[in-house]
Amino acid sequence: MAFDIDKYTATSVNVNWSDLDFDEFKTNPLPDSTLRSLRYMCDIEYHTVCYLRDMLVTPSHKDPEVSAFMTMWNREEFWHGEALAEVLGAHGITVDFDQLKATRLKLGWKDRLDPVKQSLLGNIVGKDFIAVHMIWGAANEWSAVAAYNRLAELEKHPVLAVLLKRIAKQEAKHVAFYATQARERLAASKKARVIARFALKKAWGPVGSSVMEPEEVTHVMGHLFAGDEGMREIRKLDDHISRMPGLEGLEIVETAMKKYGVAA
Repeated sequence: MAFDIDKYTATSVNVNWSDLDFDEFKTNPLPDSTLRSLRYMCDIEYHTVCYLRDMLVTPSHKDPEVSAFMTMWNREEFWHGEALAEVLGAHGITVDFDQLKATRLKLGWKDRLDPVKQSLLGNIVGKDFIAVHMIWGAANEWSAVAAYNRLAELEKHPVLAVLLKRIAKQEAKHVAFYATQARERLAASKKARVIARFALKKAWGPVGSSVMEPEEVTHVMGHLFAGDEGMREIRKLDDHISRMPGLEGLEIVETAMKKYGVAA
């Protein structure tokens, strides 16, 4: 089924939480392990603008459907961060942009060079770079949907679960765009299939692992995906990816999770 970009851009809205009773967190607060995972998720949602920055110097920004999607996608991800920040705030945890800026500054030259590297890579690869961008985005968004739904199921908090399900529903729309674009572009180009397979196998990692401290990545991935049920979710993600043209047999998610100590 084709993704209707016009409908998406016309109907994109902020995730809503104004109808949820956050006073519930006073009598039914979240445990520290969950708050730690939520802080990670919040930081990464806010960090989306840096990913958008890097993509704007690649061939992706010249494609009208991709650029329209990325504009709405960045806006929705920002509001996911805002919603999670409200949950953290209800527990006395303040998330501010100075802290987020500090996270980016710790990356130093890596952060400043990322747009340059993306630009060079995009111009060398050409239009097929968009296919790599799309399947990479699909892998990330499939992971995000799984993470939000998994945390909702694990915590079963009457307010948090509802909010996380709403965020996951918007992330599922992002999956639909990325996956539709990736499937079409990979099917159309052998070069794109070869490059995408190489890039995913050599460089993909859990969402946030390129900017967060390793111990935080280990905590979040273990919190969400440890155990038999978690491993089933991980293998579902790999199954989604391996069904794409040219990506048969890839197990990038399970491989990455094992690197961070996540096992059944």
